[in-house]
Amino acid sequence: MNRSTFPPYLGTLRALAPVVFGSMALASLGVFAVRALVPPDALQADSDVVGNYLQTLGSIYAVLLAFVVVVVWGQFNDARSHVEREANELLDFCRTARGFPKEVCGRIHAFVREYVGAVTGPEWRAMAADDTAGFERGWRLLDAVSDDFHRWEPASQVHIALYGEMLARLNGLCDARTSRLSSSQIRIPRALRILLYTGAAFTLGSMYLFSVSSLVIQLLVTASMAGALSHVLYVVEDLDDCFAGHWCVSPDPFLNVTDYLGRVDGAPKPAP
Repeated sequence: MNRSTFPPYLGTLRALAPVVFGSMALASLGVFAVRALVPPDALQADSDVVGNYLQTLGSIYAVLLAFVVVVVWGQFNDARSHVEREANELLDFCRTARGFPKEVCGRIHAFVREYVGAVTGPEWRAMAADDTAGFERGWRLLDAVSDDFHRWEPASQVHIALYGEMLARLNGLCDARTSRLSSSQIRIPRALRILLYTGAAFTLGSMYLFSVSSLVIQLLVTASMAGALSHVLYVVEDLDDCFAGHWCVSPDPFLNVTDYLGRVDGAPKPAP
C-alpha cells in the first residue's frame, strides 16, 4: 500500500459536500412544503409550547451527539495507538535481530518485510471491509516465525539474552496485532445509531413547527440546522470505521519499518 493511497483533505471535503448541502436542500424543500400545507396562524398559536419543546429536545440531543463523538474519537485514537505500538514492536524486533548471526538476522528481516506487506496490503483492505478471513495470512506468518524461534538454540550468552528479548518482542507484537484487529471491528451499537438518526430527524422536523414571518430567515435557520446535524453525523460514521472512509488510520508506521530495513540492509519495499 502506497502512502499516497489515502485521500487528502480535499477528498474528505468532496465526500462531505454532497451530504451537507444535500441535507440543507432537502430541509429547505421541507420549509416550502410546510408553508404551502399549514396556515401560519395555526403554528403561531403554539409558538411558546414549541419553543420549550425544541429547547428540551435540542439539549438532550446535543448531549447525545457530544457523547457519541467523544466515543468514536476515542476508538479512532485507540486504533491509531495500536497500529503505532505494533509497528514499534516490529522495529524493535528488527533492531534486536541485528545481534544474531547474519543468516538468522536475514530470515527475521525477510519475515518482517513479508509481514508488513501482508498487513499494509490485503489485511488493511480486509479491515476496511470487515473481512476477518483476510487476517489469516498475518497469523500464519507469526506462527511460522514463532516455530523457527522455538527450533533455534542460541550458542552464546549474548545470543541467549537476545533470544529472550526477541521472544518478548514477538509476544508484544502478537498482543498489539490482536488489539489492532479488534479495534477494526468495534462499532457503536446499532440501537445507538438508530437513536442518532431518529433524534436528528425529530430535531430538524421540530423546526417546521415554528411560524416565522420571513421565509428567508426560516430557510437559513432550518438549512443551517440540517447542515450542522448532517456534518456531525458524517464525522461519527467516518470515525466509527477506523480503517475505511476518508479520515482513517494510516499505515505509515508500518511503512517506516520497511524504510528502516531499506537503510540497514538495502531491502526492497513491499509492492503496493
